[in-house]
Amino acid sequence: MEEKILICEDSLEGVFTAIYEVYRRHLPRETVRIQTGEDENYRLFAEYIRIETDTARAVKVMRTLRERFGEDTYKDLCMALTTADADKAQAVYRTAAWGLDECDTAKQGHVMDHLADPYVHKVMQLSRRACNELNHLKEFLRFQELRTGILYAKIGPRDNILPMLTPHFADRLPAEDFIIYDDKRDVAAVHPAMGEWYLASGVQEDMEKLEGGFSEKEEEYQELFRYFCHKISIKERENLELQRNMLPIRFRKYMTEFIPE
Repeated sequence: MEEKILICEDSLEGVFTAIYEVYRRHLPRETVRIQTGEDENYRLFAEYIRIETDTARAVKVMRTLRERFGEDTYKDLCMALTTADADKAQAVYRTAAWGLDECDTAKQGHVMDHLADPYVHKVMQLSRRACNELNHLKEFLRFQELRTGILYAKIGPRDNILPMLTPHFADRLPAEDFIIYDDKRDVAAVHPAMGEWYLASGVQEDMEKLEGGFSEKEEEYQELFRYFCHKISIKERENLELQRNMLPIRFRKYMTEFIPE
């Protein structure tokens, strides 16, 4: 049978829209592949179908997966889709399809226990990777106070986890105006005090104008913090390999204590 390759937007809404289309068009599971980018070389005997993102249809799929699989499994599927893996969309689709067919197992919230399935195993691996990145940034993110009083932080995560990271700080800093900028993807999460946060893309120039415009108190605290980190270090007990395991180097260029004065 001819393979059907559905090409969708690299986002939760894009992939879930593609999954909706598979069921709406009654496409056989074994002939379908969902991917978030174009193939370098088109395959023979394959039909390429481009799927436009439809938020309403994506929400229907999200609601179904939540109800049938439970919050934990739904979170694993979403976290897997934040990674840059080329096969993530197919893995999530096949995992969801298996769970929807196995009604009893799915209702019990044990979809991700079926690790013998290569797609489920793939989703679990990707989810763990993204969750590790998310947990690291909850600890390593550094806010800096601007002259305007806005708290500003810049990150460059391996995975697209900004939408998952922002609620953590919105819950803890509800009365603060803050911005978290992902310079790798040129997307900023903007949180107005006592308001709802939102994402803004294509804001590199605006973010560059903000950087460096720190308040006087912020500059004083940055200097004190660097001094503190330097003084508590014991040269004779340095273990660089352990430090890299606990704090990967890729995070350090965004952390106050590692930024040169």
